[in-house]
Amino acid sequence: MKRRHFLKHIKSSSIYGLTFPLINLNEELSIGLKKITILHTNDVHSHIDPFPLNDPINPGSGGVISRANLINFFKKENPNTLVFDAGDIFQGTPYFNFFGGEIELKLMNKMSYNASTLGNHEFDNGIDKLSKVLKLAEFSFLNCNYNLKNTPLENQIKKYEIFKVDGIKIGVFGLGINLEGLVEKKLYNGIDYFDPIEISKDISNELKNDHNCDLIICLSHLGYSYSKDKNIMCDLILAEKTKNIDLIIGGHTHTFMKKPVVVKNLENKDVLINQVGCFGINLGKIDFYFSTKKKIEKENSEIIYI
Repeated sequence: MKRRHFLKHIKSSSIYGLTFPLINLNEELSIGLKKITILHTNDVHSHIDPFPLNDPINPGSGGVISRANLINFFKKENPNTLVFDAGDIFQGTPYFNFFGGEIELKLMNKMSYNASTLGNHEFDNGIDKLSKVLKLAEFSFLNCNYNLKNTPLENQIKKYEIFKVDGIKIGVFGLGINLEGLVEKKLYNGIDYFDPIEISKDISNELKNDHNCDLIICLSHLGYSYSKDKNIMCDLILAEKTKNIDLIIGGHTHTFMKKPVVVKNLENKDVLINQVGCFGINLGKIDFYFSTKKKIEKENSEIIYI
């Protein structure tokens, strides 16, 4: 599909439309800015196929093939692109019941995902089976607030990872929700949950000051917010009570956001929070533009309906 027709297709098929206009990469280079593109999903829940055309809510939407085509298109537009997921990759269709997560991970490999965090549904078949299936992933799983010592996952989950893209250092870490009450204890026995606030302060400080990261991203499966109890840990609280985090890519609450929310952190600096609903219906896209001094000059965002 030719570029102009493809862009026209994206604009016309988006639920929310484009939040900001697309900018040609050559135009950014001409004014001395480096563009880093972040693509992201959350709570896909084993939805491999698109919804049926007669579905009353999401007719013909989603599906791995369409998502892969979008990812490939944007990577050709900008090679400086990373792809992330915020958890709950598993559980929701017979693909998971029959293959235990194998299909989902192999397809994410094909789509060149760079990292994901752990959602609560990743534990639905227990730690041993999760450990076995995660060996198929060619990308990292990140979590820093679960104590995984002496469990099969101990050497499989990283606290964070640093990506170097066109001279820009991008630090990414993961957070998981408290599994108590969400998952049967026997399925995650031996895993302890730690307060995300203090852990995030430590990790983001390490990424910022020890590793000199220019962009820090949190892949969070805490949930965007909880209106019934505003004291439950969520992305809004995380952003307000920490520093050094530039972007929180969220999951768990299946929140369909029209655009990222901007929250002030402990230092009164902006933190972007974004989440794209569930079931692979949307693809999130956020572009960061860096000056020659590796300072973020601006951000653009899109929510793309698949």
